[in-house]
Amino acid sequence: MICDSHCHLKHGNKERTEYTPEAIVKIMDEAGIDKTVVFAMCLSSATAIEMAHQAHQAFPDRLIPYAYAIPHISEPAIEPIERAITELGFPGIKIHGGETRLAEYIIDPVFELAARHNVPCLVDFVGNADHCKRIAEAFPKTTLIVAHFGQYLSTNRDLIDRFIHLAERHENLILDTSGVVLPWKITEAVTRIGSDRIAFGIDGPHPYPSLSGYAQEECQKIQALPVTDADKENIYWNTIARVLKLS
Repeated sequence: MICDSHCHLKHGNKERTEYTPEAIVKIMDEAGIDKTVVFAMCLSSATAIEMAHQAHQAFPDRLIPYAYAIPHISEPAIEPIERAITELGFPGIKIHGGETRLAEYIIDPVFELAARHNVPCLVDFVGNADHCKRIAEAFPKTTLIVAHFGQYLSTNRDLIDRFIHLAERHENLILDTSGVVLPWKITEAVTRIGSDRIAFGIDGPHPYPSLSGYAQEECQKIQALPVTDADKENIYWNTIARVLKLS
């Protein structure tokens, strides 16, 4: 079984690219992915939640919706996120440090909400390990899924190593393989924190070399790691299945 734990209905790229639920499921079928976590960004929390909810309604057995947290003075995020969790059954929250500040007075209520409802937060820390350290320490009961091992497409070995070290020190941290271009760092993390603290993700869809080709390459990246089959099963499925309580 494979679960992609990081997929966009709406991207944060310059074009704000959108993908339909139908397109995502087609990619999943062609790449051999069983379930996918979906969310939208570059929207208000309420609008992003509605987009994810509609995707889940269209494919309830394939697409897992995350609420999107973007606190703003004109539209508080807590109420729609809590409704998504308690009324719509969303099992997780997505936070992007490029769209909202990760300062205590802005984002901490979201982590408090996540702890209260026992749902994980998938966080793009955009390379800021200090924010990750502060939040991991302040919210030990909140599961933090660290997108991209800390920074998207990073070749900074020292920075990636710092995020792995944080995961060694804080058991509430899980590392997400999407956008990792130094695959040996995934192998290193398996040794240092265990494969049950690493989750597969592709940060797709992406059109290069093709929509399904990109997803297939990301799947093959894990398959090619010099780790055991049991470790690969944890990365592909067991870690995120445990966190999201998937059957």
